[in-house]
Amino acid sequence: MNQDPSATTPLRRTPLYDRHVALGAKLVDFGGWEMPIEYAASLSAGGHSRGGGVVAEHTAVREGVGVFDVSHMGKLRVHGVGALAALNGVVTNDLTRVGPGQAQYSMLCNDAGGVIDDLIVYVVADDELMLVPNATNAGRVAAVLRASLPPPVAVVDRHDDLGIIAVQGPKSPETLDAVGLPTDQEYMSFASVKRNGLPIAVCRTGYTGEHGYELMVVAEQLGEVWDAVLAAGEAYAVSPVGLGARDTLRTEMGYPLHGQDLSESISPVEARLGWAVGWSKTAFHGRDSLRAAREQGPTRVLRGLLATGRGVPRPHMAVMRGTQSVGETTSGTFSPTLKQGIALALLDPSVADGDALTIDVRGRPLDVRVVKPPFVSSSAR
Repeated sequence: MNQDPSATTPLRRTPLYDRHVALGAKLVDFGGWEMPIEYAASLSAGGHSRGGGVVAEHTAVREGVGVFDVSHMGKLRVHGVGALAALNGVVTNDLTRVGPGQAQYSMLCNDAGGVIDDLIVYVVADDELMLVPNATNAGRVAAVLRASLPPPVAVVDRHDDLGIIAVQGPKSPETLDAVGLPTDQEYMSFASVKRNGLPIAVCRTGYTGEHGYELMVVAEQLGEVWDAVLAAGEAYAVSPVGLGARDTLRTEMGYPLHGQDLSESISPVEARLGWAVGWSKTAFHGRDSLRAAREQGPTRVLRGLLATGRGVPRPHMAVMRGTQSVGETTSGTFSPTLKQGIALALLDPSVADGDALTIDVRGRPLDVRVVKPPFVSSSAR
């Protein structure tokens, strides 16, 4: 039967969808998921301002505490005898550097060294790991791993039965203490506990540059935990935070976004993510291509650009040195913290930190200076 060309695939929703609607969220299509980009301004039960748009939500995370629904992210369980060693032969980073209860940032590359996805690996045991890839790439990552990992190692998609809530900001420890969840984990580590008899992984990870946590919760308990975190954060002017502020927060840190600053045509060498590659490992996907690229030197390098003039850069804008093009922006936004335009850009290797360049913003030159991210200081560690 021919498919109706006018038919569209319904957007997927997280278990917190109704709560987002009740909070006045502006919902958008994000990788096939109906997700909040920002929330309407409102008063909490304690009289605190909540939501109110990207800048207000961004500021809540930098100064107090913000709560994100990131349940659209992938959740893959990799388990079986030899699972850690097998996965270590596929992803870029060296999993032998971390042990049970720790997490590691890594990438899955193609044979040419391009990045299929960047992800976090949580090591439960040598035979039990959890991976959190990006939402739009989760299916591709699962397929590559299933084709690459030998039996008895298995890959189980837990996308629908687990949700993730990010609790980020300088007041996040006090907020989770009030919920009764552990907060003394070191950065990039996690604790496994139970709440009402159901498991929760409390991870000292995040995508904002602030001290924070990500809670991996079974779907049936996600709403109760979300409500408890918002209630516990009342004293710290907690705000629900959408994907708009998530993007400004991560850009201020210089964290790459797959599909913009990383992709199957942008390698870890070009993105300056060599620190997340186990160069001494004997095997991982894309190893030979990446080693050759490192040896030869990249033809373009990801750098930060700070606007010194008035204007806001966006992705895919030409970066100029005089009349010569030296690259293109990959991410760009207004920094609510600095109140200046900032960008990440793939630039010619001859460009150095401190250089003065211009960005072509719809035909108008915007003066920028090359800087090394992060654009603002991080308290994540």
